[in-house]
Amino acid sequence: MSDSQASNPASPNDKADLTEWLDYMQQIHVSAIDMGLSRVLPVAEALGVVQSAKDDAYVFTVAGTNGKGSTTAVIAQMCQAAGYKTALYQSPHLSAFNERVRINGEMVSDETLINAFNKVEAARLQCALTLSFFEMTTLAALLIFAEADCDVWVLEVGLGGRLDVVNIIDPDMAVITNIGIDHVDWLGDNVEDIGREKAGILRNGIPLIYGATDMPTSVQQAIDKNQATCYQVGQGFHYREIDAITWQYSNAAVTLQLPRPALSLTNTANALSAVLASSLEIDIAAIEQALQTVKLAGRFDYRELENRHWLFDVAHNEQGVEFLLAQLSPLWQYVAKQNSDEQTNSAPATIKMLFSMLADKDIDKVVQRLTESGLPISDWFIAEIDYPRAASTQQLQGILSNYVDSAQIHEFKRLSEATQAVINGSQPQDLIVVCGSFHTIGEALAALEK
Repeated sequence: MSDSQASNPASPNDKADLTEWLDYMQQIHVSAIDMGLSRVLPVAEALGVVQSAKDDAYVFTVAGTNGKGSTTAVIAQMCQAAGYKTALYQSPHLSAFNERVRINGEMVSDETLINAFNKVEAARLQCALTLSFFEMTTLAALLIFAEADCDVWVLEVGLGGRLDVVNIIDPDMAVITNIGIDHVDWLGDNVEDIGREKAGILRNGIPLIYGATDMPTSVQQAIDKNQATCYQVGQGFHYREIDAITWQYSNAAVTLQLPRPALSLTNTANALSAVLASSLEIDIAAIEQALQTVKLAGRFDYRELENRHWLFDVAHNEQGVEFLLAQLSPLWQYVAKQNSDEQTNSAPATIKMLFSMLADKDIDKVVQRLTESGLPISDWFIAEIDYPRAASTQQLQGILSNYVDSAQIHEFKRLSEATQAVINGSQPQDLIVVCGSFHTIGEALAALEK
């Protein structure tokens, strides 16, 4: 069957709300993920977003296996603090779709999104093409940024790089945070193939910030082919923690002592390197202001709610869990010490896991790394995420039972039920860690808000 509209549902009417539009866009293409730019480019050109970005904006494009959200958030906050009208595109969202599309830190309205969806829909019908949900929504975001005449666009790649819809826009600055094994069905099962896909965001002569000490040969080949200037952590720039509130950044031109942000220093250093290597005028005062104010829900996100200590982190692959554990150990020591000082007569504090993942992730590797971390994880509260690709409770339980006693595993039908159960099954001195997926964090936060 051709890529036509014959079997597609009718477009939403003029009174359709945001939920109706989002539901519609999930139905109009044969698959949720469809790598390639051949279908999306004609629609993008009809909308004028490619030319608008080229003519009117400075574009940062950020790819990588982990850390893209934190890195894009810090870049955007620095640009905004320096007075640039800054667009930020991220995915996925935790609670509301509008989180994906921000201008100067503010989520765009339902009305703005719906207006853009209407225009994207009209353009794709004119081109007689179907687009995936991610392609439709990304084009809408780019159109919103173009129509708002934003000075800076900060774009997070959704999947890979070379064939991701974000890559229709030529960046002025490329960032690759790191390269690990993830999305093997789409990107390959080794770092060379994955690196080749992520390095597809490079363009001739533009700078690349590379945030890992190990670089696949495929990435170096892409750097050479594009005659790109590469700033790699450990070579082109360095960073170190000084104390709980201060860190140091240095490159060939500057050494800075800066306030520590509420996000990872690794990703912050990548973001700062990108800003300093850009042609934008961003002074130290703007950088310091941004570091003191930047936040990103679900990224090593510590909160005190319902008389409990909570840590929300979207870690969903082995590399992400390694990163989580590196930060979790000192936090756990802080929580445990705080409670031992204040509640000497209470039971020893433990860690409770509220956990669920998508079925196409390497659940076994994630569970293995968490259970072998040496942290005092006493209980696992699991449930199936409300998402088509979710791992079943039975699948989660089967994997967990290979590593922990069955008495430590508590199964629930819905994540909202598991969230309430972990509150009831914990003490104020415990730490509740919520991880495994963006969807896990989103559903847990929604349950807590209710």
